[in-house]
Amino acid sequence: MTTAQQPLNSGFGAASTAEEVIKGIDLTGKVAIVTGGYSGIGLETVRVLRAAGAEVVVPARDVERARAAVAAVPGAEVEHLDLLDPASVDTFAATFLASGRPLHLLVNSAGIMATPLVRDARGYESQFATNHLGHFQLTTRLWPALAAADGARIVVLSSRGIRFGGVDFDDLHFEHRAYEPFLAYGQSKTANALFAVEADRRGQEQGIRAFAVHPGLIIDTGLAKHLDTAVLRAAGALDDEGRPVRDPERQLKTVRQGAATGVWCATSPRLDGLGGVYCENVDISPLVTPENEAAWYAGENTPGVLPRAVDPEAAARLWEVSERLTA
Repeated sequence: MTTAQQPLNSGFGAASTAEEVIKGIDLTGKVAIVTGGYSGIGLETVRVLRAAGAEVVVPARDVERARAAVAAVPGAEVEHLDLLDPASVDTFAATFLASGRPLHLLVNSAGIMATPLVRDARGYESQFATNHLGHFQLTTRLWPALAAADGARIVVLSSRGIRFGGVDFDDLHFEHRAYEPFLAYGQSKTANALFAVEADRRGQEQGIRAFAVHPGLIIDTGLAKHLDTAVLRAAGALDDEGRPVRDPERQLKTVRQGAATGVWCATSPRLDGLGGVYCENVDISPLVTPENEAAWYAGENTPGVLPRAVDPEAAARLWEVSERLTA
């Protein structure tokens, strides 16, 4: 069944923290993988999942840096993985599958934003390749472990950046159109949301459900390193002294608030039997309708997801294209 893109009135909100949404949930015996789990909201996600009893594996391109970062989280495992290197993804997945462990929670949190044009060894544009294709390949390779969990959840970090652009199936890698960093970012984040829709559809019979998440704007995570501080000040994300502005209702969140929606999607009993939806502020987002589209684009206070980011036909097409690109 397709889950309606309608809020559940979860009881939480924009200012809720990951610790608050996981309170009372016991993850003893559960296994989680969190990409990007050594910085920002990924690290906070690892911390609260471990505190709730889960075994947590953190894949990382820079293993030594990751181990230093997660040293404060006893028991978190770090293994090598480079999302831009298909062989590395396959090796990581094969090693995990060989361990015989089921995979209950897969949180695809790693990502890059608004980078200059870079292509990987295959010629793929790096934001689409990192944010979507690397995670697509990782998830599909780990599918047997997800199915073995007898109730698994996939959480995909999307973004309100979906507003910058949809998926251009005719020119995914900017070979014919001018490259714009935010246009490429928007395409990759729309792809993340669509991936959750189709992963959920394909996984339901095996007990696998998937969710896409807008965590909010958390600018002190390193994700915004390619953005000019003047742009961030103009957007109200930095004050005159260059310090992050905290205003959850405008999506300007702390790391602990930013991790909340992803942790909720990964663990909340309220979402049992649901999936394939885009979430924000610790709830399912409403669809952006023609009546509120202008307000949605104008500011961060109007919640919602653009229909193009949860379109099942586009999601199915993207899955097929992604299979070919990662074959």
